[in-house]
Amino acid sequence: MTPRRADRLQTAAWAAAGLALVGLFWLLSPILTPFVVAGVFAYICDPLVGWLVRRRLPRPLAVLLVILIACLVLVALTLVLVPMVYREAMTLAQRLPDLIELFNHHVSPKLRQHLGVQLQLDASQLRKLMTENWSTAQDLIPILLAHLKTGGLALVGMLANLFLIPVVMFYLLQDWPRLIAGLERAVPRPWLPRTLRIIGEIDSVLSEFLRGQLSVMLLLAVFYSLGLWIAGLNFALPVGVLTGLLVFIPYVGFGGGLVLAILAALLQGDGWSPLIGVAVVYTIGQVVESFALTPYLVGERIGLHPVVVIFALMAFGQLFGFVGVLVALPVSAALLVGLREVRSAWFSSALYRGHPGPRE
Repeated sequence: MTPRRADRLQTAAWAAAGLALVGLFWLLSPILTPFVVAGVFAYICDPLVGWLVRRRLPRPLAVLLVILIACLVLVALTLVLVPMVYREAMTLAQRLPDLIELFNHHVSPKLRQHLGVQLQLDASQLRKLMTENWSTAQDLIPILLAHLKTGGLALVGMLANLFLIPVVMFYLLQDWPRLIAGLERAVPRPWLPRTLRIIGEIDSVLSEFLRGQLSVMLLLAVFYSLGLWIAGLNFALPVGVLTGLLVFIPYVGFGGGLVLAILAALLQGDGWSPLIGVAVVYTIGQVVESFALTPYLVGERIGLHPVVVIFALMAFGQLFGFVGVLVALPVSAALLVGLREVRSAWFSSALYRGHPGPRE
């Protein structure tokens, strides 16, 4: 067997193993959520653990400290955002008929006059529906809690996953250097330099995107919260934090946050002042994000185009559910580096350069 034929057989074997791994991942996706979540968080938090270890903190203690900080941040976000979002939803349900009447009196005539569009919403019918179902809407949380009590198995499964995530995360962070060294030892020696280079490129793309994007999200959450508070918006904190978190999805984050802020300003009923403040804050936020934060903290050279990010999140979510959303960006980064390797091989190939290659 010639060396080129042996290389082709090895490539086919690795491709078959990769396809089998994807199939296994698809079959096990319902139970992989806590492990994938823990892996993503471990990857993000590993630099902080390494920083603490370099300052002579024992690695188990550093891992526990990082996990504790992450859990406290998530619990604080939940305790702050959920009650405020619930109150805003209830306020929207109360004032929605009034907003529809305002639309019919002020916006609908202008649409008919300038665009020839006849659009009238039935506020009375909506008010009747709201009156009939208002008590049910107010009792939404007790109803959900009652369903959780009856669905005991689902509740136990959810609690088990929540408990499993920090446990798996602890072991991953604790053994991270050993895991990396073990994977390095498993690579065939002739492939080691190229494999390490490709893995390094994937890590560079991922770390630059994820950690940079987390910094952008944090800064924008602070900016939007403070800006909306200065603009006089009652729900400045939840709207600002949600806008910052949604920025992770390009375009969707800014648009979703803007819609939430406009709704909150309309529900407030203080005239044009909150709406003008929302417009100013989101205009400044978009300019700062596009021309300062994202280029500086994320970088233009990583190659993950915003449209690719949106497509990857939707496609992997459709194929693998929530687990697919979690692995969409790592897989996209790996595919990006793989496409760069293919492009480099194509440009250096004899077929592209017009020179005949060696015969077997």
